[in-house]
Amino acid sequence: MVIVLEVLAVVVPAAMVLLADHVPYTWSIPAALAACALLPVRRWRPSVAVLACLPGLVGGLGLPPTVVALYRIGRKSTVPVMITWVAVATVLPSTVVVVSQGLAPGAALLTFAFSLFVAGAPTALGALITTRRELTASLAEASRARIAEVEAREDGARAAERARIAREIHDAVGHHATLIAVESAALAATTEDVTTRDTAMRLRALAKEALAEMRAALGLLNTEPSPGFNGIESLIERARAAGLTVHYEDRSEHPPPPATGRAAYRVVQEALTNVTKHAPDASVHVRLSQQDGRLRVTVTNDRPASPASPSVEGGHGLHGLKERVTQAGGTLTTAARADGGFAIDATLPAGPSKVDADDSTFGGSARNPANA
Repeated sequence: MVIVLEVLAVVVPAAMVLLADHVPYTWSIPAALAACALLPVRRWRPSVAVLACLPGLVGGLGLPPTVVALYRIGRKSTVPVMITWVAVATVLPSTVVVVSQGLAPGAALLTFAFSLFVAGAPTALGALITTRRELTASLAEASRARIAEVEAREDGARAAERARIAREIHDAVGHHATLIAVESAALAATTEDVTTRDTAMRLRALAKEALAEMRAALGLLNTEPSPGFNGIESLIERARAAGLTVHYEDRSEHPPPPATGRAAYRVVQEALTNVTKHAPDASVHVRLSQQDGRLRVTVTNDRPASPASPSVEGGHGLHGLKERVTQAGGTLTTAARADGGFAIDATLPAGPSKVDADDSTFGGSARNPANA
């Protein structure tokens, strides 16, 4: 496109020179054509291009290339430079015409006015286009700055509100969760019944895990390892210890990336939580498999003795789970089965990890109740 414009900038003025029906001097056409040929120089040295046009302008045929060169002066030069060249392009040819033709004062004044208009118009046009572009760029930058300022204020307000909510939840829920953990430990230390002791220790571990995840979710703690793919088996063992019948099948070929592992952990965790709430007497089947670079997590439960399976739409837990899986780049489907059971099916990317193995988004948990 630039080459086409350059060719037109040279060819059109040259054609206008050659089509002139009056040639004042024998050297007028060669001088004007030389000015046309030197017009590409204006892109780097506008003043040199205008200077090359002056002989043709004096010869009476240099106006077309001079208009092109002066437009470039208006686009790229400072105001003093523009004024200087407009004055030269006005005075030089007008003086030659007035002196050679002996014009009266009135005609001489009109000649100078016409030359001023012809020289000043393209220069002013170039300056206006440059000013408009600079103004547009300034307005765009100011708009971006205002948007950034508004976003910064909104982020600050959200951060302040999150901090306030975090303090309230941490002070209230954290206090109670801590008491549950402490009293569970006290119960385990004082009871002689093995079953009661084991239950108390599991309760203490779950209370500490809930406290850790709450702190991580509130942004108060992000130093412990996040529950991920390797924690699924431990999660299932805890569900079995709580009384669920869980059949676990892991056919995955290799551990997925941390983000995918966390999402898979949450899928199994939410599914087991729903079964515990709505169908505690139903058998649960957890299956992991990999195919075509995707990890598939399927959790199904049989028809419970007292039908109370969650609806297909699910509650807040399934809604939040779907958002989590989507953010990890996967898809989640939930459906009531024909036999009265319920199925949760998640497909997640299992390609190369984009984060470090220590990447942590959610809070950690105590894996060994005995050490909790």
